[in-house]
Amino acid sequence: MTHRVLTGITTTGTSHIGNYVGAIRPAIEASRRPGVQSFFFLADYHALIKCDEPARVERSRIEIAATWLAAGLDPERVVFYRQSDIPEITELTWLLTCVTAKGLMNRAHAYKAASDVNVAAGEDVDAGVTMGLFSYPILMAADILMFKAHHVPVGRDQVQHIEMARDIAQRFNHLYGRGRELFVLPGAVIDEQLATLPGLDGRKMSKSYDNTIPLFDGGAPALQAAIARIVTDSKLPGEPKDPDASHLVTIHDAFADPAERTALRDALRDGLGWGEAKQRVGARIEQALGPMRARHAELVAHPERIEQILLEGAAKARAIAGPFLAELRDAVGLRPMVAVAAPAVAKKAAKAAALPEFKQYKEGDAFYFKLVAADGRLLLQSRPFAQGREAGQWVGKLKSGGAQALADAPVTFGDGVAATEVGHALNDLSMERLQTR
Repeated sequence: MTHRVLTGITTTGTSHIGNYVGAIRPAIEASRRPGVQSFFFLADYHALIKCDEPARVERSRIEIAATWLAAGLDPERVVFYRQSDIPEITELTWLLTCVTAKGLMNRAHAYKAASDVNVAAGEDVDAGVTMGLFSYPILMAADILMFKAHHVPVGRDQVQHIEMARDIAQRFNHLYGRGRELFVLPGAVIDEQLATLPGLDGRKMSKSYDNTIPLFDGGAPALQAAIARIVTDSKLPGEPKDPDASHLVTIHDAFADPAERTALRDALRDGLGWGEAKQRVGARIEQALGPMRARHAELVAHPERIEQILLEGAAKARAIAGPFLAELRDAVGLRPMVAVAAPAVAKKAAKAAALPEFKQYKEGDAFYFKLVAADGRLLLQSRPFAQGREAGQWVGKLKSGGAQALADAPVTFGDGVAATEVGHALNDLSMERLQTR
C-alpha cells in the first residue's frame, strides 16, 4: 500500500544548519523510500498570519523553495507546490469551517497563548487576535485532508493540530459521508531520533536564542565565522579534551562519517586546540554545504525556474484536488443545476465544446492519440503504438489519473504549450468525468 506523507514548509525567515539537519535532510531522505508518495508545500497562506510585509513574504518563498531544491528535493519524485496555487484548499477550508465547533478552536494552543497574554496584561481577551490566527488550524486541516495524507511529520507543538484535523474529518464524514469515509484520518509522526543541533552557546539552535549557524547566507566566510564563535571550555592546545562534552563535536558529527567522527575525537583527546578543531569542523561542513549553496544561489538568481517547478507541482496537486473537491461539493449539496427542459444532447454538446478532447487515429501501421484544446491547439501528442488498444489504455489513464499519470506518459507537448496548461486541461477532464458518472 502506498502511504501519503504531507510536509508543510514555513515560508518566513531563512534556514540555518539546525533546520537542515533536523527537518530538511530527513524529510528529503524519507521522500525517497519505496511505497511513499510525498507532498511538500510552501505554506504561504499561513505566512500571512504572522507577516504583513509583502516584500518579505515574496522573498521568503523564493529563498525557502530554493533551499529545499538545493538540498536535494526531487520535484519529479514528489508533489512540490505552493499552498496559494491550489484554490481548492481555500474552498475546502470553508467547507470544514462550517462543521468545526468554535469551542474546538478556543482550545488551540496559539489562540490560548495569545489570549492568556492579553488577560495577564489586563487587555480584552481577544485584543490583537485575527481570525487568521484563531482559525488557522482549519486551514491546516484542509492542507492535510485534501490529499488524504496518512502521515504528517510535525514537532510536538503541532500534534494538537493533527488531532484537530482528525476531529474535523470525523465530523464531516459523519454528516456527509452517507456510509463513506470521505476523508482519511491523518496521523502525526514525531521522529524521536531526529537530530537537534546545539547552537553557538550549547542551547538548542534557534533564531529566538540568536545562536544559529547560517545554512547558505554569507557563504563560507559567514559559516566559518559562526563556528569560530562556538563556546568551548578553557583548555589550551596540548591539553586533553573531552569530545563527548563538546557541542562543537555534536555539530561536526551531524555532517561527518564514522571515520571522521573518530578522528576528531582522538585528536581532541590528544590535545588538539579548539581553534584548529573549529577550522576542521568548518571545512567539513563547508564540504557538505558548498555544492548546495552554489545550487541555491543559481536558483535564487533565476526565480523563473523555481516558478516553473512550482507550477508543474501545482498542476499535479490540482489533478488530485479538483476531482476530490467536486466529490465533496456533491456531498454537501453544491451540485450542478440541470435544466429539465434543455435537450440532453444539446447540453452534452455545449459542455464538450468547452473542454479539451482526446482523439485516437492510425497512420500507416502505427496507432496514436492526441489531446486537442477547445480552440483547436495541439496540447499533447503520443508516440506511435503497435496496437490501438495500447493507445486507448493511455487515454484512459490520463483521463482518470490527470497530471499524476502525465509524468510517465509516452507523450510530448505541443509547440509553446506549458506543462501547467496540460495539467489544468487534464484536471478539467477528470472533474467532468467524475461529475458525469
